[in-house]
Amino acid sequence: MKILVCISNVPDTTTKISFTNGDTTFNTAGVQFIINPYDEWYALVRALELKEAQGGNVTIIHVGAADSEATIRKGLAIGADDAVRIDAEPNDAFAVAELIAAYAKDKGFDLIMAGKETISYNGSMVGAMLSELLNLPFVSMATKLEITNNIATIEHDIDGGTEVVECPLPMVISANKGMAEARIPNMRGIMAARSKPLEIVAASASDKLTSITGFTLSKGRTDCKFIDASTPEKLIELLHTEAKAI
Repeated sequence: MKILVCISNVPDTTTKISFTNGDTTFNTAGVQFIINPYDEWYALVRALELKEAQGGNVTIIHVGAADSEATIRKGLAIGADDAVRIDAEPNDAFAVAELIAAYAKDKGFDLIMAGKETISYNGSMVGAMLSELLNLPFVSMATKLEITNNIATIEHDIDGGTEVVECPLPMVISANKGMAEARIPNMRGIMAARSKPLEIVAASASDKLTSITGFTLSKGRTDCKFIDASTPEKLIELLHTEAKAI
């Protein structure tokens, strides 16, 4: 089985966020970047489990600059066989999907996987766009995946329960929590990652459909007000005044 796993390079969740250039640019100074957890813990690890059970090859692909290669090497240390970096800034979801699709279209992948979203932008768009560009079936936010005789059986959450679908390969899947358990690279994997193939691909033509005009920091948590049960009129007053303004 030939599997392609899309990974993103995102700030660690403990990062203190700030912006520069009039709040139009994310300040990367001192920021530690990691593999997007949904891509790593669920998509990549499940792909590796499938390879270990059925044989095959797992390739990771990332759209980004050279400074993201440490993140790619971690994916190789976890167990991916090889990697591809498309040399472009990942600043638009559709452009990223186009670049990955242009690479993958003639490579014969049986399965393309990604996390359900990135923790940086929470867009949840690339997987669906990729499936459309490649004219492949797509199942979003999958929590379980089994493959037998080239047929994928997938579970994903829907309103009020869980839906089970079957689909022949090839296809695209976005992975959600529950798909697999996180793996920690061991020393052997870290050493092996240094010599695994990392192909650098020049960016093909792509369409950037969005642009960033500015960032605004969230206000963060505010104090919680407690209203005595004997004064419900105070709660009603606050709901009409303070809560309404939020």
